[in-house]
Amino acid sequence: MTSSTPHLLFINGDWQASAAGRYSEVHSPANGDLLGRVTEATAADVDLAIDAAEQAFASWRLTTALSRANLLLKLNQLIERDRDALAHTITREMGKPLKEAQGELNYCIDLIRFAAENARRIEGDIIPGSRSGEQILIQRLPHGVIAGIAAWNFPAALLGRKLGPALAAGNTVVLKPHELTPLTGLALAGLIKEAGFPPGVINIVTGGIEVGQRLVASPKVKLVTMTGSTAAGKKIMAAAADTLKEVRLELGGKAPFIVMEDADLDAAVEAAVKARFQNAGQICTSNERTLVHASIYDRFVEKLLARVKTLKVGDPLAADTEMGPKVSAGELEKVDAMVQRARQQGARLLTGGERLHGEAYDRGHYYAPTVLDGVTGEMDIARQEVFGPVLSLFKVKDFEHALQLANASDYGLSAYVFTNNLQYLMRLSTDLDFGEIYVNREGGEAAQGFHHGYGDSGLGGEDGKYGLDAYSRHKTVYLNAAKARD
Repeated sequence: MTSSTPHLLFINGDWQASAAGRYSEVHSPANGDLLGRVTEATAADVDLAIDAAEQAFASWRLTTALSRANLLLKLNQLIERDRDALAHTITREMGKPLKEAQGELNYCIDLIRFAAENARRIEGDIIPGSRSGEQILIQRLPHGVIAGIAAWNFPAALLGRKLGPALAAGNTVVLKPHELTPLTGLALAGLIKEAGFPPGVINIVTGGIEVGQRLVASPKVKLVTMTGSTAAGKKIMAAAADTLKEVRLELGGKAPFIVMEDADLDAAVEAAVKARFQNAGQICTSNERTLVHASIYDRFVEKLLARVKTLKVGDPLAADTEMGPKVSAGELEKVDAMVQRARQQGARLLTGGERLHGEAYDRGHYYAPTVLDGVTGEMDIARQEVFGPVLSLFKVKDFEHALQLANASDYGLSAYVFTNNLQYLMRLSTDLDFGEIYVNREGGEAAQGFHHGYGDSGLGGEDGKYGLDAYSRHKTVYLNAAKARD
């Protein structure tokens, strides 16, 4: 499909145009090239997708868990077959380096595989009743139509994270890729069609905020799972209240990266760089606040700066690129404004702090890997999610000071700790108020784990058996077989 031919909506197992004939353009963040034109769905288009999902649910819910699992595994085979093409699509529209796009697809496959493997493990309970001859049956049943709304930073994995468990549990879905990165989702739609899913089980509609609003407002949608900003998540939660539907919100983060006096400095530096500059810092679990013990602070900063200055920033399709562009001009300008504000408030710029210029950068949205020193908890950059390639350094006196600064946040998604001190480690589960903690390693969730946060980082959670649980509801049956007595 050429850039002049618009991509259509995927509804009821086939490609459909919109009667409104509205399209948006997708441009490369690396060089500004036009990558494609994408249909903007109207409210009527979204309703068609929801109706298709509702009609498909009547039969899909009755299919065996094994049948649903086999279709998910078939989709995985097709993703594996087209891995290179899909990775290039992710890189072209989102800007992450090609090797990171390939890693994202590996994770997408893992998420779908976990859901498929556990479709037959969605279990209820049989409980002794309180009356003679009675048993209490607690069943796990699908919700119905589920709306999945994805962010732009992981256009394949976030869709896989939502469709895998939803379908494994017997639901049908309407998925909305982000308007900045819709091409990956539409490529997956082609594979969904090829895999042989029944029409209407998976629908993919593209467009802006109006599409998401229509999905959330529909009384036929029983659950909304959304990954995105905290501001958008709060609006979705408020809108969902009108129809009392369930919401699962995976939102922003402000992860502390704690480096204590006994840490392996080289390992901590490498992990701090990966956790901050991977995907140009556009990850909700990114290292947003690097808290380093005073006794090792200078040595850590020296090693950190040396490593940051070696980062290869450039064409994300090049094999040696370690960091690509920001996803859009607006995102780049937001990050630069935060850096300049931090400097005005007293932070010291150690490296970076500007948009990159030159023949390799001028057509794209490239920002220099940036390190700020002397950051304090009162600064805006210490409280607001940066979501960009900016590493903020804090000097801490001891473990208590590190915990105090780490917990001084409205977010509670991820945290990192580098130490081998058993006393410190034993306190992580009780004193560090974050949903997931990485100890002596960089980030990166596992499909069998549980990705969830506290506070402004969202509600619910994704992945693993606890994430799968959310895609079914309980029904309690009091089954009494005793004969009625006179």
